[in-house]
Amino acid sequence: MRLKSLDVFRGITIASMIIVNNPGSWNYVYSPLLHAKWHGCTPTDLVFPFFLFIVGVAMTFSLSKYTDKNQTTTQIYRRILQRCLILFLLGLLLNGFPNYDLANIRIMGVLQRISLAYLLAAIAILNLSRKQLYGLAAVLLIGYWIAMQLISVPGYGAGDLSPEGNLAAYIDRLILTQQHLWAGKPYDPEGLFSTLAAIVTVLIGYFAGEWLNHQPIKSRTSLNLVIFGLSCLVVGYIWGLFFPINKALWTSSYVIFTCGWALILLAACYEAIEVQGWQKWGRPFEVMGLNAIFIFVASGFLARMMIYHNISSGENSPTIKTWIYEHFFQSWAGSLNGSLIFAIVIVLFWWGISEFMYRRGWFLKV
Repeated sequence: MRLKSLDVFRGITIASMIIVNNPGSWNYVYSPLLHAKWHGCTPTDLVFPFFLFIVGVAMTFSLSKYTDKNQTTTQIYRRILQRCLILFLLGLLLNGFPNYDLANIRIMGVLQRISLAYLLAAIAILNLSRKQLYGLAAVLLIGYWIAMQLISVPGYGAGDLSPEGNLAAYIDRLILTQQHLWAGKPYDPEGLFSTLAAIVTVLIGYFAGEWLNHQPIKSRTSLNLVIFGLSCLVVGYIWGLFFPINKALWTSSYVIFTCGWALILLAACYEAIEVQGWQKWGRPFEVMGLNAIFIFVASGFLARMMIYHNISSGENSPTIKTWIYEHFFQSWAGSLNGSLIFAIVIVLFWWGISEFMYRRGWFLKV
């Protein structure tokens, strides 16, 4: 079974990622397209957890594909580990481009977190019962909360959730060292310790996918997804009063809250495509969703090439990105709108590449 609505959901997510990652100028960005400064959640803060949630939903079908073929446990784990390593290495390639300074390269990142969360969630799913998986999710979320609140960090004490003083940042500095964290900062928004909570985002996606796999394709199914989603929003919001919603810390409240929005968007896609059969509107997103990893990596390399290469060798020569933005977008649309239109054009460019690949049957999977 393949859910076309899941491919559309994935495509919407990858298109959203490109928009928020590629403004014409970071000095001119509409606030909903920026991450929350620390605590809180903007639409942009939903993009990454949506990716992990989608990974979980897709695992419902991918893991059953392995077991349906009666592969040995060794073969299944080899395939899972291979996918994890490829994703992690792709993330490192993106982080280091174009200089690859190994002494200061950032070790973690979006693809690295996806790879680790996928690996650990897959191992759990293959070895635990449904009740045990529920228990694991609860233990991870509550345990992470307790650890972040009660374990003391040298120089900061217990319960400090500041960028420098939180437990997750301290553990990442100990294990990875600060020069290997995001931009050399004292914390990493995709660090090691907070990945424990991110595993639950994948597991909730898996629970949703497994549930969908046993439901009739009816509006009642979509409505139930919305009810589950609204419940998660309420629980996440209330939990956030005690353990603030925070993407960089991937707090337990953030996991529940963002999964609520993921369930609601999945319900909308499911109702429109699977139940009502309205498929034409989703075609652009579907073709992007079917080559999401390729677009993620390729768009990352293109963005870096435009940032790190200048138009000429002159001392004040602008980068390729700045020159294109100023001459083709800012000049007629203004700074703020020009910056947004630049990002939209980048999305359209990658949609064109995706459509070209789709028509030729090119699907690059990991």
